[in-house]
Amino acid sequence: MGRTMFRIMLITFFSLTFVSAVSAQLCVECHKKITPNIVSDWELSKHSQNKIDCSECHGDQHKSAQDVAKAKIPTPDTCGNCHEARVKQFKAGKHAAAWAAMKAMPTAHWQPMALMEGMKGCGGCHKIGLKSEADIRELKKSGAGFGVASCDACHTRHTFSVQEARQPQACQTCHMGFDHPQWEMYSSSKHGVRYLLKQIKMLPSTVSAPTCQTCHLQGGNHGVLTAWGFLAVRLPMPEDKQWAADRVTILQALGVLGPDGKPTARLDVVKAANVARLTQEDWRKERDKMVKTCNQCHSGNFAKAELAKGDMMIKDADRLMAQAILTVAGLYRDGILPKPKNYAYPFPDLLTFYDAPTMIEQKLFVMFLEHRMRTFQGTFHANPDYALWYGWSEMLRDLTEISEKAAEMRKKAKKK
Repeated sequence: MGRTMFRIMLITFFSLTFVSAVSAQLCVECHKKITPNIVSDWELSKHSQNKIDCSECHGDQHKSAQDVAKAKIPTPDTCGNCHEARVKQFKAGKHAAAWAAMKAMPTAHWQPMALMEGMKGCGGCHKIGLKSEADIRELKKSGAGFGVASCDACHTRHTFSVQEARQPQACQTCHMGFDHPQWEMYSSSKHGVRYLLKQIKMLPSTVSAPTCQTCHLQGGNHGVLTAWGFLAVRLPMPEDKQWAADRVTILQALGVLGPDGKPTARLDVVKAANVARLTQEDWRKERDKMVKTCNQCHSGNFAKAELAKGDMMIKDADRLMAQAILTVAGLYRDGILPKPKNYAYPFPDLLTFYDAPTMIEQKLFVMFLEHRMRTFQGTFHANPDYALWYGWSEMLRDLTEISEKAAEMRKKAKKK
């Protein structure tokens, strides 16, 4: 390379660096007046420390209040320019499918916009799922805030703190409440209590106490998956004939299998949303990862035995759930309860949630999404009270109510 060419390249490099620095300073000076806390958060970040300025994520076309629309909206691919491995992991996990899974629910389009695209309900957590830049722009027009670009759901903008995302509280906003109270289960379990005591320095920092991330983002892997998936149904079917029959009934009520037991179009949604393991190999891979994680503090045999208890609670819960589903399906079959026109099959549709039209169908929905969830999740999260009182015992009460209500309906039908 000649000296002249080298000098030109050197001058170009320093010129671009100078222009970038000046541009970044202009962003900072303006936004200190308009959104000062965004600037202060960025100044605390590793991005700032490493000279990653605004243009790296937002482009350099937005220069004034008149051209705000020219600011680039970050997506996971934007983060992938520097964090390629983490973004690849994220895209392979279930978090990436969260937005699509929400949109696929049968009555999602019935809900108030503020709860969905407005992020005040389902959308407030499911926003972590992959979306295009165009989608994000539309959401922001509806007032959507942090987390829309996915990575910032856990690494809150504009600090994008790794330390924040490593704390169990980072999971608390979404993993709590009605159908998945993992925060309540974890924080009141022995695991959670010990870690929270570590946080307030009542226990030494070296004591063993797992966080959510210890078990579900092993080694920092962002491909969050579990062996049983969100709904605790999987393939292949179990060898136990009764359990296999019960799972078929549940899959029919989820609309994944038709009355003939054959897969429906919803199976494609389940596959796309990655909410269930559909091969023994996939299930075993996730189970082995969990045993390896547990083995850091417990013997392998103990870990396997504890996880097997969770499997057995799913089996027992499925027996109760199938009985309840078949009770309601029998009412449809005998013309005692009108099957809703939007139900494709002669089974109650558990995915219509609170939009189920009658009290007995509402009770069935609660039994599935609240109490069955708590039965097996409480077991896996080592929380005795959730497994028993908030889960199993409530399922028994649900089945009793559904059975008695069905008997009353049949008795009334005979009198007509």
